Order: sequence, then structure tokens, then C-alpha cells
Amino acid sequence: MIKKIVLIILGLIYPCFVEASATKPNIILFLVDDMGLMDTSLPMLTDLLGKPQRHPLNDWYRTPNMVRLAGKGTRFTHFYAHSVCSPTRVSMMTGQNAARHRTTDWINPYINNKDVIGKKGANINNKHVPPKWNWEGLGSLQIATLPTILKEQGYTTIHVGKGHFSPAKHKGANPKDIGFDVNIGGAAIGRPGSYYGEKNYGKGGNHAVPHLEKYHGSDTFLTEALTAEAKGAVDNAVKGDKPFFLYMSHYAVHAPFNGDPRFVDHYTDKKKPAGARAYATLIEGMDKSLGDIMDHLQNKAIAKNTLIIFLGDNGGDAPLGSTEDISSSAPLRGRKGSKWEGGVRVPFIAAWAKQDTNNVWQKKMPIVVGAIRQEVGICYDIFPTILELVGAKVSGDHTVDGRDLTPLLSGQSNPKHQDEFLNHFPHTRRGKSSFYTTWRQKNWKVRYEYLAEGHNRYALYDLSKDPSESKNLALSNTQQLKGMMQAMVQQLNAMNALYPVKHEKALRPIIP
Repeated sequence: MIKKIVLIILGLIYPCFVEASATKPNIILFLVDDMGLMDTSLPMLTDLLGKPQRHPLNDWYRTPNMVRLAGKGTRFTHFYAHSVCSPTRVSMMTGQNAARHRTTDWINPYINNKDVIGKKGANINNKHVPPKWNWEGLGSLQIATLPTILKEQGYTTIHVGKGHFSPAKHKGANPKDIGFDVNIGGAAIGRPGSYYGEKNYGKGGNHAVPHLEKYHGSDTFLTEALTAEAKGAVDNAVKGDKPFFLYMSHYAVHAPFNGDPRFVDHYTDKKKPAGARAYATLIEGMDKSLGDIMDHLQNKAIAKNTLIIFLGDNGGDAPLGSTEDISSSAPLRGRKGSKWEGGVRVPFIAAWAKQDTNNVWQKKMPIVVGAIRQEVGICYDIFPTILELVGAKVSGDHTVDGRDLTPLLSGQSNPKHQDEFLNHFPHTRRGKSSFYTTWRQKNWKVRYEYLAEGHNRYALYDLSKDPSESKNLALSNTQQLKGMMQAMVQQLNAMNALYPVKHEKALRPIIP
């Protein structure tokens, strides 16, 4: 009789074990708008031996939860996004370089960027923008997106925060159009009208954050409101007994630089501009959100089964200097939107929220604790990395430019991994960073500027010796320049890239 009871109990329990082992891991993609590599107290740069190296900006910002997350996983010192937001966001959702999907500039929500000519604040050089660049973003692409694929794998797909995938009144403006089951705060806008609940997060203007009416008139800062909503959406997914994909896409730290009142007392250095002090509070508020979500996972006992991927969507935008100098991203040059490393290098951390070497998914994707990788990683590598983890495939006609980062995260070398990155920007931008393509290959970086003439078209840097891009070697190392330009053109051709135009003729790169 006892033996029969035991067998019955085991028969009831065994399916639970089978179901638990078959359940997919939860995935959180934690994206920070306009956060650069140096906007953190966590050292992201390394010395020649690969050891983390602190710089003055690391002592200005306070991001203890980034430090906490990095202690649980692996970060990259050479991780890239495109130089402005929409290209990166479309790339993460598709696994493609912006030159291929052709959303190569930020998406103006209400008018095609190239048509803003002759208006106040417009740049007449917009006439050189490729006429067929993909202003419609994800709404025009006939390929599967990351949330669509994960939804097919049984995930509850949750979007919280900034969307900016497509213009208003176009497919993709609502994140539900591209595969998200839940959308909180996402629309065509690329920045909030206000971070303040007292100002209803910009309600009544062109940049109002939707779906947060219950916080209107309160003292709830936007970052805090989105975090609370994210936790609630996670709870609903857990109650439904389904794995979740949370795209936690903060509007912070994008302008307007509204100071987060919870942290203003931490940044009182009057030598720093008021905007830079407010920017630092946005950074710390974002970091608190990360910590709150990590705590929530622990409280819900789902931390072991949850992968967190943290990154910025383009270079930082701290108002500490011009677009072209060494200040906002020091010791790197430049900031958001620029042709320099400070415009495209971003923080990246991947970690399981709680390490458990016996967890079936952590066995499939083991992540070395406290490691810093020296290889080049790119925002669109996230797409194939996640698909590899969950065992999903894409159709044969969906070209994926990204590479699976699993071997590097597990501490292995990967002979197939190529340390290369193409950033194609056939548009006008503030400062001197307009109409250019940059190509990084190993330690070398070449830049080609389409509207320049003669030798002024070219710049060549050895980033291993000159991370601040202060010494142009184009004239002194002509063989390296030619080889880099040939490789860059080959990549552009392979992606069928669009080029700036002049007198209705495409300006293709000229190999010296």
C-alpha cells in the first residue's frame, strides 16, 4: 500500500519536474536611452593587461546596481551601437546592421527627416540624404522581429518605455504591431515631454508618454513609474505560468534633462553645468530601476531563471562638452550622434540574475562572473544570442548580421568571431559628424566623409594606441588605409547600402 502511494506521488511530481525543465528562461533586455560607455561608476575601459581602469567620469556617476550586475556576469569594453537611437532599436529587433535595414537615422515622429529643409533649425544639407532611406522603420520591414519570434516560442512579450520604432500613424509606432503582447509607454516619440508626474509626463504636447494616467499629478518620476509598471507586468506573466521577455526601454537619460529629485543632493559640484548635474541624476535613477527589478526577481524566486542584458542605445549625451571634443566620454572623443568612438561605444553587461550552475538554462548559456571581454560586440548580436538560447530559428530569407555571443560569455575564445563593426550614417547631424561611414576591423578604424574632398575624406586611427582618435594616420599609412577602405566598401556592397546624393547621383566611397 505504501509503495503504491509513493508511486502515485512520484507520478504527480514527475510531470512537474518535466514541465519545469522545459520552461523557457525569462529574458530582460534593459536598454538605456543615450547612455554612453563612461556614464557609470562601473569601469568599462581596461588597461593593456585587460584589467578595469577607472577614469574621472567613473567617480562622478553613481551606479551601484550596474556594479552589482557586472559582479554576476560579463561585460564588454568594446561594445557598439549605432550613433543614434532608432537605427540601434531596429537593429536589436531584427539582428541586422542599419546599412541593411536602412533606418540609418533617428525617426522624426511626424515628418520625414530628409524633408525638413528650409525650416527653422533645419540643415540645408538634408537635400543630400538618400531619398529611399527607411524613415518608416520596423513598419516597412517584412521580416520577423525578436518579440514575434519569442512569442511563437511561448513567451509573454512585454514592452515598457520608449518605442521609437516607426513614425506616428505608421505600423510599428505601437509596439504591439511588432510582436509585443503588452505595451506600456511606447509610441513613435523618441523622448518624453517631461519626466515629472506633476506635469503629466508631457500630456498635451507632441512628446507625451502614454498609458501612465494613474501617475498624473503625482510626484512619481517617469523612471520610477515605468519600473513599477514593469514589475506589475512581470507579475502578471508569472501568474500566467509563462516565460516572459521584458524589453525595459527607459526614456532616461534622454533630454530634457529634468533632474530626478531623489538624487539631486548627490550632484552638487557647481563646477559642472546644471544640465550635467541633472543628467547624472537620470543615470542614478536608471540604476535604481535596475536594482529594483533585480530585487523583484529575487523576491519572486525567478532570479535563477532570468537572463538580464543591459546596454545603451548609442553614445552618451552628457552636456559636458561639444560633440567633437574629449569631455562627455573622456578619454574617448565625441558623444551621441558623432563619428567618434564616444558616439558609438556603449556599456554592455550580460548576467543571470542569480547564478545557479545546476540550472538547465545556465548550463546552456554559462556566463563567467566578473569577466571583461576584449572582443568587439554589437547591438544586433543580441538577436542571435537570444535565439540560440531559446532554440528558435529564423526563416532562410531573413539575413542576420549579428553573431551569437554565447561562446564569449562562457569564457571561451571563438575563432569565428570577427572584431568588426560598420556604422553607416548618410545623414546630417550636429557638429561636424554628417554623411560618413566608419569601419572598425581589429584595432583599426577608418572613416570616410562623403561631402569632403581629396585627402580630407579619409581618417585612419589605431585604437590600441590612440583611443581618443587624436592622430590621423591616413597620410602616413596609405597601405593600411587602402585595405581598410576596400573592406569597408565590401561590407557596404554586401548590405546593399544607400548613399548620400548630390545632383541626384549617389556618392559612393572612393578607394584611395
